Amino acid sequence: MYRLSNASRVTCFPDFFVPELTRTASNVILAGMQLRKDPITRSWVITGDDPEKDKLESKVAPCRFCAGSKDTPQVVGSVPAETSPGWAARSVVHPAPFYRIEGDPKREGDGIYDRMRTVGAHEVLIENPKHDHQLWNASDGEIEKFFSLAAQRIQDLKQDQRFKYVTVFKNHGAVAGQDFAHPTSNLTATTFVPRRVLHELRAGKDYYSQKERCVFCDILAQELRQGSRVIETVGDFVACCPYAPRAPYEIWILPQTHDASFERRALAHPEMLKELATILRRTLQRVRSLTEDFQMVLHTVPNTQHKSRALQYWKTIDEDYHWHIEILPILAGGRAKSYTFKEVYYTPVTPETAAARLRSMDIDRVEE
Repeated sequence: MYRLSNASRVTCFPDFFVPELTRTASNVILAGMQLRKDPITRSWVITGDDPEKDKLESKVAPCRFCAGSKDTPQVVGSVPAETSPGWAARSVVHPAPFYRIEGDPKREGDGIYDRMRTVGAHEVLIENPKHDHQLWNASDGEIEKFFSLAAQRIQDLKQDQRFKYVTVFKNHGAVAGQDFAHPTSNLTATTFVPRRVLHELRAGKDYYSQKERCVFCDILAQELRQGSRVIETVGDFVACCPYAPRAPYEIWILPQTHDASFERRALAHPEMLKELATILRRTLQRVRSLTEDFQMVLHTVPNTQHKSRALQYWKTIDEDYHWHIEILPILAGGRAKSYTFKEVYYTPVTPETAAARLRSMDIDRVEE
């Protein structure tokens, strides 16, 4: 098992999109911070005191992930390539991690409250060795390699019984919280299941107990039948705008073949990654016709290799959950900003209109 570096700073994940964390007054994380649980919302918060000012990575400095860099990141996984530099995608320890691999979370009470150490894993998934090959202008083969790496790293980290949930997410653009210019995504393994995923798990279980069907499969069937919110289908995959979006032009990518686990499906059926690569590339081209800034997260099944005896949603999870990718564009200016954090989400564009506009885009004209 690798050890994380002593680096101590990282930009926070947006609180409205990655619900495993909530931003406090400080928007950076230090090594000495801790996780605290809100007893009302049941969400975990990373908090601590930061006496320093933010230090953003210089855009004029040499890229730490490009060939010839003096930085030597700690590599924890890679997908090989026949050409130089010998890898197509690789995972490295985040230079300023939220979570640290060593030790026990030591969950303890503080009166009515709960807290624990920020034990987990935080990796940077380098999507491509080429600095200018992002997910929307890379080849489908290159994107396949990135997905293969993501599946391998999720599967590997789930062997650690401390980790309840592992996911991959990408923040692109200054507003979205991007921290590296090189094409990268983040991978985190946490000792808890994020609140939004818990909502999905509980809703999926309740729906299955009533109808003995997966709610995601039923949603897909209705969306394909109605067609008004479907953007595109590529083989087994569907890109659509959800019926009740949290943000303007929110997009989900779902497989029609039911499976709770992205990593299990990807490793057992790697041929499906070609279609996934194609639809993701084309979808992100559409998003970038609207805005430079977006956030994307993979929702997969929690760590079922070490099932909880107390949580009831584990019993039918392979039947009632369905992995998928969620993409939230961040639009500049105007009332669109109001979706960032509200008790009731608001978007100024209906999903039907959004899907129609996204379908009509001539994505072949998007500059690479």
